[in-house]
Amino acid sequence: MDFTILIPAFATLFVIIDPIGLMPLFVAMTQGMSQHRRRAIAVRSVATAAVLLTLFGLLGETVLGFIGISMDAFRIAGGALLFLTALDMLFDRRSKRRGDQAAEATSDEDFDDPSVFPLATPLIAGPGSIATMILLVGHSEGTLGLIGILLTMFAVLLCALALFFAASPFERILGPTGINVVTRLLGMLLGALAIQFILDGIQGFIQSAL
Repeated sequence: MDFTILIPAFATLFVIIDPIGLMPLFVAMTQGMSQHRRRAIAVRSVATAAVLLTLFGLLGETVLGFIGISMDAFRIAGGALLFLTALDMLFDRRSKRRGDQAAEATSDEDFDDPSVFPLATPLIAGPGSIATMILLVGHSEGTLGLIGILLTMFAVLLCALALFFAASPFERILGPTGINVVTRLLGMLLGALAIQFILDGIQGFIQSAL
């Protein structure tokens, strides 16, 4: 096995998943939660993403094809769902909803949990990272190559987990006003990313239909 191929594989996955860019999103989506709850969400989101990426890496497009879903349709659906989350962030609906829940709940365990959606998918294990895993595994050589790609993926996800764990100091530095500004700004950027997912899906569908 040529271990030099793992370096570009790590770089590619790191850029696609973008753990650094995900940290402020994680802060915005878990604002007001206790550190214990926030760490639990971080672990659950990364673990779920690891399972999804491993599954798609091993089985490839067969998984989507088995249930009759194309990668383009997956991009469009993921983009639409992500756009709804962006609207929540942009208009501060998540904070208002948490405020209503806090009045009824006895603990923050009852707060809405963003670990599976949108953190695990489509932000971490999104169409881009899934397609990247399919391509990397497809170009790997033998069992050792496959194991190397999977270990590389886990290394990138561990970077994301470490940055999620560092979210609390990041939040303290920004303060409530800074978090509010960042949340709304990221909501706008997330909306643009969601539209890009949808446009990519439409473009891929048109190209495949021609």
